[in-house]
Amino acid sequence: MASVWGELKRRNVVRVAVAYAIAAWLLIEITATTFPILKLPDWSVTLVTVLVLIGFPLALILAWAFELTPEGIKKEKDVDRSESITHITGRKLDFIIIGVLAVALVTFALDKFVWNADVAPAAIANGEPRSIAVLPFINMSSDEEQGHFSDGLAEELLNLLARIPELRVTSRTSAFSFKGKDVKIADIGRELDVGHILEGSVRRSGNTVRITAQLIDVSIDAHIWSQTWDRTFDDIFVIQEEIAEAVVDALKLRLLDEVPRIDTTSPEAYALYLQSGSMMAQRNAANMLQAETLVKKALEIDSTYVSAWLRLARIYRVGSIYGSWHPDEAHPQSRAAAMEALRLDANNATAHATLSRIAKDYDYDMETARREQEIASTLAPRDTAVLRLAAHLAQMTGDFGEAIRLYKEIEILDPVNPSIKNSLAASYMLAGRLDEARSAYVEAIELAPLGTEFNFNLGRLMLVSGDHDDALLQMNKERREGFRLAGRALVFQAMGDTKRATMELDKLIALGDRWTYEIAMVHAYRGELDEAFMWLDRAIDRRDQSLSTIAVNMFLDNLRDDPRFEVVLERLGRKVP
Repeated sequence: MASVWGELKRRNVVRVAVAYAIAAWLLIEITATTFPILKLPDWSVTLVTVLVLIGFPLALILAWAFELTPEGIKKEKDVDRSESITHITGRKLDFIIIGVLAVALVTFALDKFVWNADVAPAAIANGEPRSIAVLPFINMSSDEEQGHFSDGLAEELLNLLARIPELRVTSRTSAFSFKGKDVKIADIGRELDVGHILEGSVRRSGNTVRITAQLIDVSIDAHIWSQTWDRTFDDIFVIQEEIAEAVVDALKLRLLDEVPRIDTTSPEAYALYLQSGSMMAQRNAANMLQAETLVKKALEIDSTYVSAWLRLARIYRVGSIYGSWHPDEAHPQSRAAAMEALRLDANNATAHATLSRIAKDYDYDMETARREQEIASTLAPRDTAVLRLAAHLAQMTGDFGEAIRLYKEIEILDPVNPSIKNSLAASYMLAGRLDEARSAYVEAIELAPLGTEFNFNLGRLMLVSGDHDDALLQMNKERREGFRLAGRALVFQAMGDTKRATMELDKLIALGDRWTYEIAMVHAYRGELDEAFMWLDRAIDRRDQSLSTIAVNMFLDNLRDDPRFEVVLERLGRKVP
């Protein structure tokens, strides 16, 4: 063995191995850095790596079998030992090794301290967390029904990454707003104000899944990481955690804690859970009932699945708005599901937020609502749903400055959500900042031209500003009939056309009890106090969620000096101003 090692050294095979290894690392590093910038395909980096690995044994064989002489390259066996110059060649190789090693060290230093800093988002320099948006994954399955799986997978990844404090993650509403649209990554990044975008695709066939994920640096519009998983559906949670860990590594995040873990369950329960989310997203009474059935099936399989209990709680709460259940039936069931989630996970912010909303909208217990909201805010200070809850409570109690601050904070995480623009506009309007309110309402309408209530709210702002004609035009654009009729009744009343206002009000009343609060508002604006209080009582009995604005709704001002208004506020658990 000693003689073999000595011969390897004499023939400079060892030096060639060292020089090749250093040069190979340098080549692969430069390739991985420059190829994405040049927008070369991902496989080109892999090709270079494979060729370099194949070349290593070939280089060693050539170094062993051949020798460099003054007359050129000759076979080693044809060179007289007395005339061999391998010691001179070895010295030259030493210099080459030192040179290549110096270049490698400089490259390493530049990559760690310069290039990495250059491509980082500007927010990093200001001490802000790195930012990312998770786009809906593309469904590559032959079955279009698997769309709920690809969307659900992306949403679960988004929620997982959002739990990392060092990372700012765009909310689902904004990130998923680009689904099916032909928009360049650079434009999406600019619209969402993020430095990186995670996108991918899912192909599922039976119990086999192929998931591809890639992380894109928006500043250079290039992939900085990409990977494909070919696994069984049983490994779905492992894949999601591996993707989260890969994102953390690719962004070079220094975490104060380990990467969060996903709430796991059986593959069968998870599939039902994802399908329920797709049903719930359609927001109508029938689909809410189907979503309930799917989640209950998931819980029959795994009764300890916290995420399913939380979804069931939300299905009941939201379903009561869309008429799937009466509030008296839905809210107790929603509370029971949230309590079960807390029994399984005592520090679950979403469960506390759900209890806060039930206390606010159904129990009219503002003290409990505020207490549960504060617990949720402590547990998840950057969760957009928790922030919206805090902002709404601030608005309800007249703290418009705090509401505006919170909605502006949410805007950073959810920049193209028209509902946030609408809520921010309402806070501006209540604070008397009418120009800013108008701009925010216009933004909401531009983001969702077919949205409901936005035109109604902008019309009310125009009415407050005295622009009666413009207000009527805006009300006519409102798509939801109840809001449109209420808005037209208010405008006609302001114009002094009582006859037409009455006609619109009668049509609104004919729509039924789902519009109790709006009917009360029109009666109050017309000065018909007895009718207004009668409809407010009905609104309270049916737990109309629009009652949350009662203390600050300027169209109810005619009621405030009436002693009955204090009784209404007390029934709602609100302090009398």
